[in-house]
Amino acid sequence: MQYIVTFYTQNGAFKFQRFLKDKGIEVKLMPTPRVLSSSCGISAAFEYEDDISGFIIEEVDAIYKKEKDQYYLVYRD
Repeated sequence: MQYIVTFYTQNGAFKFQRFLKDKGIEVKLMPTPRVLSSSCGISAAFEYEDDISGFIIEEVDAIYKKEKDQYYLVYRD
């Protein structure tokens, strides 16, 4: 399953990227899709099949599940 995460700050995006990489999960930082809002304009995309509740750190603004070209809100701070 693909997820898109938005952040309050660019620094938060970089911290989240390190957080996932430390867990062995490949993550890509990218511009936030226009249909989603983000304070900093950077989002993270990653694939994961298990429970993502452990990935909610204080820097996370929102988490969306992406299916085809649709985004579904999973978490919002």
